[in-house]
Amino acid sequence: VVLAPVTRCRAINNIPQNSHVKFYSQRTTRGGLLISEANAVSPQAFGFPHSPGIFSEEQVKAWKKVVDAVHDKGGIIFCQLWHVGRASHTVYQPNGEAPISSTAKPISEEWSIMMPDGSKAIYPSPRALETSEIPAIVEQFRAAARNAMAAGFDGVEIHAAHGYLIDQFLKDGVNDRLDDYGGSLEKRCRFAAEVLQAVVDEIGAERTAIRLSPIIDHMGAADSDPLSLTSHLIRLLNSFPCLAYLHMTEPRFTKEGLREDIASQGDCMAAKMWNIVKNEYRGSLMRSGGYTRQTAMEAVSSCSADMISFGRLFISNPDLPLRFAIGANLNKYDRSTFYTHDQ
Repeated sequence: VVLAPVTRCRAINNIPQNSHVKFYSQRTTRGGLLISEANAVSPQAFGFPHSPGIFSEEQVKAWKKVVDAVHDKGGIIFCQLWHVGRASHTVYQPNGEAPISSTAKPISEEWSIMMPDGSKAIYPSPRALETSEIPAIVEQFRAAARNAMAAGFDGVEIHAAHGYLIDQFLKDGVNDRLDDYGGSLEKRCRFAAEVLQAVVDEIGAERTAIRLSPIIDHMGAADSDPLSLTSHLIRLLNSFPCLAYLHMTEPRFTKEGLREDIASQGDCMAAKMWNIVKNEYRGSLMRSGGYTRQTAMEAVSSCSADMISFGRLFISNPDLPLRFAIGANLNKYDRSTFYTHDQ
């Protein structure tokens, strides 16, 4: 039972607060793993109000208080590293510039971005990164991993899922580049491979994890052949022996948060993806996406996963592992409080 990374928009001035110490400490179980909310790797990486970063000395010092509180209770905590890419707005960008991406295509108006005042807006057109700019973004992830170690984190999770920057390179529904970072599967996965290599070189494979969502089209990040993408990514990850884990998100929920039952659909895309992952991936696997106590137990007992992460249920039940252990009733989560700035 793992705490999934949950963005809660409570890091005033992009710095973790005392409420972060309380939140993570409350959810710590001796020997249990927590994954932090997503941390921007640079000032350009933000796309939510009051989300934290891991690129400044002040942020590192603030996160160290959180990490120390978790360690004091015997817990383990990884720092999720994040760049939102085109899933941003000029209001979040240095000097009001356009967000950057693999493409100049904006996210569809079907989706909206949360503004600092809580209102919603359409996503602006991003600026496609020049080939020469990409190594600097890779180095931002490396530096963020280094900073996470300075803050005392036990490892990092690279956020390469859910339509954010790395996913914008992976998916051919977004990536329309004609250089060495677009076109073929190998080229579209090159940015992810370079980020992974940089982080592994910096802190070691055993402290490095990655999150992927190859068949999810969140914020328009779709791929024409997600199963081939999945298989290619698994081969890439297998070339890095001893990664901490692979964190895969299941397509169990629609954009509106409605549950999609995939368990009985043996021939559906999700089932095919899991067959690839189960048969080909050689490391530890974490799954997430609307699990219950029962479905989590079934996944682990059937060797379909080594770990299951929970977000919403862990928000409303700080003692979730204990409640699962004794079969206690669970508090219902209140979605309206997820992104408020209250304590």
